[in-house]
Amino acid sequence: MRAYYADHFVLPLPPGHRFPMQKYRLLRDAIAAELPEVCLSQAWPASEGELALVHTPGYVDAVLRGTLSAAQQREIGFPWSPAMAERARRSVGATISAARDALQEGVAANLAGGTHHASADTGSGYCVFNDLAVAARLMQAEWHRHHRRLLRVAVIDLDVHQGNGTAAIFQDDPTVYTLSMHGAKNFPFRKVAGDLDVDLPDGCTDAPYLAALDDALEQLWQRHADQPPGLVFYQAGADPHEGDRLGRLKITTAGMAERDRRVFDACRSRGIPVVLTMGGGYGRVIEDTVAVQLQTYREALTAWRACNPGNPGKPEVPAMLHRANNAVHHTDTRN
Repeated sequence: MRAYYADHFVLPLPPGHRFPMQKYRLLRDAIAAELPEVCLSQAWPASEGELALVHTPGYVDAVLRGTLSAAQQREIGFPWSPAMAERARRSVGATISAARDALQEGVAANLAGGTHHASADTGSGYCVFNDLAVAARLMQAEWHRHHRRLLRVAVIDLDVHQGNGTAAIFQDDPTVYTLSMHGAKNFPFRKVAGDLDVDLPDGCTDAPYLAALDDALEQLWQRHADQPPGLVFYQAGADPHEGDRLGRLKITTAGMAERDRRVFDACRSRGIPVVLTMGGGYGRVIEDTVAVQLQTYREALTAWRACNPGNPGKPEVPAMLHRANNAVHHTDTRN
């Protein structure tokens, strides 16, 4: 299974900054040590043209040239630096590469990504560019160019924070379905309505969480009974975990593993390729966040093996891809 990283671009954050930048390198080290079937590759940066599929030219230019205002930098949560801009580009590039691989191999991943608070003309909540949205739009363009068909996309966002930027970008796009299951009272405090939003109360535990997930996935599949998505972006935030200092939910480590298993199993049983992004994770003990993310990779690897039986060293194009070919259409009407 292929996965992409950009953790060697470390942001020069001020002392006391609460963003756990080290979790990305810790996750890569853990995967390399415990999951040798995962092929780790350095991410290439997204181009300005690729970013412009989603973001306004003025905003892209301000990030890349270092002309963001002080207010824009505060909203993002990071001070501007060349490393900040480069890391943002490579985070998008990682998801683009993972999306291309997923369409061939069934499952692929970005060790970071899931920057779902960024909208077309602004960043927010530690999110500069929206990698999910850029990769989705680019995959649709490439798919249409090669197959002369429309690639329908779904975003399953299980980060504890609502994917407001993704929802805003695709609000009027009937070809991309956005599902977000998140803390009702958590950031962002003004939500942007997506196609399906599931608000969870503070202190939510495993049983009601998994029941809500089952219901949300069933609504997703029912909505697409006649025109299923050909690609899913799975935002597997670690922050619903009970050890997260920002999450406010009480999902156990076992509950998080079951969450991941249900998403991968649901997609695999329907022949839908999955792009994994990691989203948030702010554990009181950073090793707890990494452990939750590592078990997400175990579930992803299990799904990848099922898509590529008999040849773990060099994946073949699975039957999943051929089924995905039949899940695309030129036209759409939204109910």
